[in-house]
Amino acid sequence: MARLNNNNAAKLYLQNSIKTASPAKLTLMLYEGAIKFCNIAAEGIDEKNIEKAHKNIMKAEDIILELRGTLEMKYPVAEEFDKVYDYIYRRLVEANMKKDKEILQDALKHIKTMRDTWKEVMRINNVQ
Repeated sequence: MARLNNNNAAKLYLQNSIKTASPAKLTLMLYEGAIKFCNIAAEGIDEKNIEKAHKNIMKAEDIILELRGTLEMKYPVAEEFDKVYDYIYRRLVEANMKKDKEILQDALKHIKTMRDTWKEVMRINNVQ
């Protein structure tokens, strides 16, 4: 019973964290989620667990689509971000079709680079 309460508390904490996060922090959380799901998918590939790999690559794909959808194309840098997101998305789709860990790792590398760049932008602009 205590375990159930701890799980509910963790879910409530996460929901509140999301509701109160700044747009910049939400973007960072999306990057972190995509990284997490890619890592779980890689485990699924290693374990030959097709469903685990598929489900988690799909979650990462959904996050990349969400990030692409939030781009404000009036800024020139958005076009560059869009190209990177397009590349990452295509690599995730390919990794999922082939259940290829090397392709997945390539996508993950780019997601981590985007995340690290975003963290630096947040730091420079003193955004939380």
